[in-house]
Amino acid sequence: MDNNTKQKKLAELQGKVNLIFSQIDCVKVLDKALAMDSQKIIEDVSKSGLRGRGGAGFNTGMKWKGAAEVKDDIKYVLCNADEGEPGTFKDRRILEEQADKVIAGMAICAKAVGACEGYIYLRGEYNFMKAKLQAGCDRWNKIFSDKKLNFKMSVRSGSGAYVCGEETALMESMQGNRGEPRNKPPFPVVEGFLNKPTVINNVETLAYVTTIINDGPEKFSSLGTKTSMGGKVFSVSGDAEVKGIYELPLGMTIQEFVDIFGDGDTKAVQVGGASGSCVPRKNFDKTIIGFEGVPTGGSMMLFNSSRSMYNVLRNYLEFFEEESCGQCTPCRVGCQQLLKGIEAIRSGEKPQEYLAELQKLASTMSIASKCGLGQSLANPFNTITRHFREEICY
Repeated sequence: MDNNTKQKKLAELQGKVNLIFSQIDCVKVLDKALAMDSQKIIEDVSKSGLRGRGGAGFNTGMKWKGAAEVKDDIKYVLCNADEGEPGTFKDRRILEEQADKVIAGMAICAKAVGACEGYIYLRGEYNFMKAKLQAGCDRWNKIFSDKKLNFKMSVRSGSGAYVCGEETALMESMQGNRGEPRNKPPFPVVEGFLNKPTVINNVETLAYVTTIINDGPEKFSSLGTKTSMGGKVFSVSGDAEVKGIYELPLGMTIQEFVDIFGDGDTKAVQVGGASGSCVPRKNFDKTIIGFEGVPTGGSMMLFNSSRSMYNVLRNYLEFFEEESCGQCTPCRVGCQQLLKGIEAIRSGEKPQEYLAELQKLASTMSIASKCGLGQSLANPFNTITRHFREEICY
């Protein structure tokens, strides 16, 4: 596909979505939401088919419904802006260019579930945005007051730890504790921040809420597929001719994606960042980007034939070993042993057959680890070692 064809196809796909970065009057959208019944808001969000855009993909309407049903005078809405997944940088742009959509989405959630306070938990490395975001919250707090909405917002700085992107570790960090995941249940919608019912949504998810209330749920649900409705903001990096941040409909195949963004020699695509799955060239045309295929929080890293997948995997393992909070043994020890294991195979200290034991360990970690850090490590480890064994063992 030549560059002109690529640009034409990309513009066509972007034109189908154009929700996150479109210009709308967010105050009018809030007025519309305030005139709606709380149940109606939740129904519309549910009808849209919106699922969490942070990677986990939990049904947003169901989460809100759970929080709304809990009886408590104090509830919270938290925006997870701790964008720490390697290869993901789309939330930064959304906050820089469309913060009003995010804040309005939080206020709409507050109306729906009966929350009185909201916080944006901002990644520590994004503190350069904090003053501007807080000024935006202050401006909106005045709007809330004028409209008799009992809701106020502020920004909290993150702790610079990858694990704090996990919702319960995030809440522990906000409470001044070490960022470590909690046991579930209880779930945050029942007992979350300060042990009160709490809704936690990703930056992109909340921005989409505002567009859903503005346009109605039908427009959003008409995009994508029946399983993966709506659009998605992708962070494209690596060996790509076209790089950057693009909003596209879900449901594309990896091949369709590579045809637009690749450099003509793409051998693998890491979908979902370091904790995601590695898709080899042979599976491009049969792998869907979506919840029925390979879900993603937004990161799409392309690798061509010049890249060593051993080095890619080693870099991922070094990252996870560094970022493990150390609370649970499967993750703390498992990350170390997986890294040592592939290094031992490469050096000849262990036979190639040892790779099967490491794959079993990764799968065990996906079951036994306490949170998503250890649970998701099997995705990159097993997909890379399975599809690129010859680059790991030689």
